[in-house]
Amino acid sequence: MATTFQIGRSEQGSTRILTLDGYLDAHTAPAFEKAIQEEFEGGRKNIVVDCARLTYISSAGLGVFMSFIEEIREAGGDIRLAAIIPKVYQVFEVLGFPTLFQIFDNTPAAVASFERS
Repeated sequence: MATTFQIGRSEQGSTRILTLDGYLDAHTAPAFEKAIQEEFEGGRKNIVVDCARLTYISSAGLGVFMSFIEEIREAGGDIRLAAIIPKVYQVFEVLGFPTLFQIFDNTPAAVASFERS
């Protein structure tokens, strides 16, 4: 079974929004990793990952978040998560992501959190 995965990109103020759609697994994680790397190298360090259309995440996908968070925070930015569906949230929760990342109910709230800080 082929898995589909797409990454949308948009910007709101100084915040870059990456919208994930589909399955984030070992086959698609490199595309997500490349997207975050491009944003960071382009000087964008306030990143919201909109997960409303993310239907599956594997350990490889979770690893992408972990591989960048320290570097981005050291540069004064952050990765914040938004709109995670319950099935995917359970995976994040089991691995302790809610204690490591700020998670918001929706993308506008996540974006607004950067404007307040």
